[in-house]
Amino acid sequence: MSLLRPIGITLGLLLSWQLIVWLTDAPRFILPGPLLVFNTLIDQFPLLMKHAGVTLAEILLGMLLGAGLGLISALSLITWGRLRRWLLPVLVISQAIPVFALAPVLMLWLGYGMTSKVAMATLIIYFPVTAACFDGLRQTPTGYLQLARTLGAGRRTQLLQIRLPAALPAFGSGLRVAASVAPIGAVVGEWVGSSTGLGYLMLHANARMQVDLMFAALLVLAVMALALYFSVNLIARRLTPWLNESTSSVTRGDTP
Repeated sequence: MSLLRPIGITLGLLLSWQLIVWLTDAPRFILPGPLLVFNTLIDQFPLLMKHAGVTLAEILLGMLLGAGLGLISALSLITWGRLRRWLLPVLVISQAIPVFALAPVLMLWLGYGMTSKVAMATLIIYFPVTAACFDGLRQTPTGYLQLARTLGAGRRTQLLQIRLPAALPAFGSGLRVAASVAPIGAVVGEWVGSSTGLGYLMLHANARMQVDLMFAALLVLAVMALALYFSVNLIARRLTPWLNESTSSVTRGDTP
């Protein structure tokens, strides 16, 4: 049953797409049909995989750096009050600047290679992860901390063994958001300036009126984004097994 639902949704979307093509009689250079896009996907598979590998590397590196820096920042904010008073307003104010507007500046500073795209993905990931993890650390149940102090636990022990495990669900939520927006950062960076990647391939195909190739690249990007999201979701659920157990109990109607 779990597999039938996504298969049914996919088939429904493909059928709706084909119906729109038939009803509007749109030319293939405006809206190609799913069969034409699928054939292009097969014919241009090596080219698509070459550019997809570059984009995937940019996304994964951006995820790793953004999540790592976000976790470190959240731990620093919860540990040092003076740093929190200075850094937290800066983080909030920084969100007033659209991250996409920084793409040309990053190209100027870091060049047209992979570094600028990784930096773009990192920036777009950093704040959601930091904010989610910081909220999780801050909302640790007070009773846990009081009990730890009673037992003589120091600040480091409280942070690593109580606050951090309690913040894992919020951190997982931040990672899910990051997995959703990381491809956006990488592709926008490729649109601004690049010679490789799916974003570059889509612009190149659009300029040559190869709309079927553009749709094929978009389809590959969508599959990558979905795979990344579900992978992150699986990791987050493995890190918080007690949440899965409680959810299962509620679903079954069990009472404590």
